[in-house]
Amino acid sequence: EQARADAELSNLRYQTNPHFLLNTLNNIYALTAFDARRAQEAIQQLSGMLRHVLYDNLEREVSIDSEMAFLQNYVQLMKIRLPESVGITFDTTIENTEAKIAPLILIPLVENAFKHGVSMTRPSFIHITLHTDDRSIDFLIENSNYQKADNDRSGHGIGLEQLQRRLELSYPDHHTWQYGLKNGGTVYSSHITITLNP
Repeated sequence: EQARADAELSNLRYQTNPHFLLNTLNNIYALTAFDARRAQEAIQQLSGMLRHVLYDNLEREVSIDSEMAFLQNYVQLMKIRLPESVGITFDTTIENTEAKIAPLILIPLVENAFKHGVSMTRPSFIHITLHTDDRSIDFLIENSNYQKADNDRSGHGIGLEQLQRRLELSYPDHHTWQYGLKNGGTVYSSHITITLNP
């Protein structure tokens, strides 16, 4: 039973990998047309992210610092093509630098925020907060929510289902995850709390 759970968890982790790579490469490609120096910096950032995916992703847990750096690099690369009307914040309070977390478990929520919470023509936002102390890891992401067109079939919740399963396998009985619409449907919120050393 444990071997089957480990195999399933490994499979779920590897399904996460290609998505962020495609997104970041598209943004770097656009950047080469008008800012070669920034494009070079972005490639260096992407290189660090790939190291995290290729090597750290093999571990059951990684340091919260390395996971935070991965998320921050992803956010910076995704901001390349966004207009100034998109407000993005990433606030961190790392009181427990020894905390560890399952690798790449939070990136699906960040990807979803950029995919579904950003408008190129209307004011929109993504607010991310990551906090750790001796008791828990607390991750909150909120973004603007715009009604999708009837013919938009993107995002059927598969990524969220995979994330739910990863949480169940990695943190059985010591995590909470609350997500959904708020403020009359204008904001999407996702809040994960992982209890350390339960």
